[in-house]
Amino acid sequence: MYFFKDKERVAGLCKAAVELGIVLEAKHSDAPEGVSCFYLECDDMESHKKVIQFFLDNDMIQKTKTGKLYNISFKLNDQTMAGEYREMFQSEIKLEQFLDLYTGELK
Repeated sequence: MYFFKDKERVAGLCKAAVELGIVLEAKHSDAPEGVSCFYLECDDMESHKKVIQFFLDNDMIQKTKTGKLYNISFKLNDQTMAGEYREMFQSEIKLEQFLDLYTGELK
């Protein structure tokens, strides 16, 4: 999931991610600000790396004041369907599993 404030930009990113084969499917809310979802198989670690690189290339991962990448979580569709939000949500997959948060280098 990627939360956005520019619907036009994210619409282009969703389209590009699918056309480039980064993800199987991508969609976004219709509101000017909202959420977009990038879908892939949860056990396909190479696909996760492609999504992460796409996010990095398109400046979609925020950094802390010190320049470290936020350790964003990946949410499974099953978790959304089960109503896991906010405090109830426990991520099984986090960014730090795939790259160094300080350098941005993939493992």
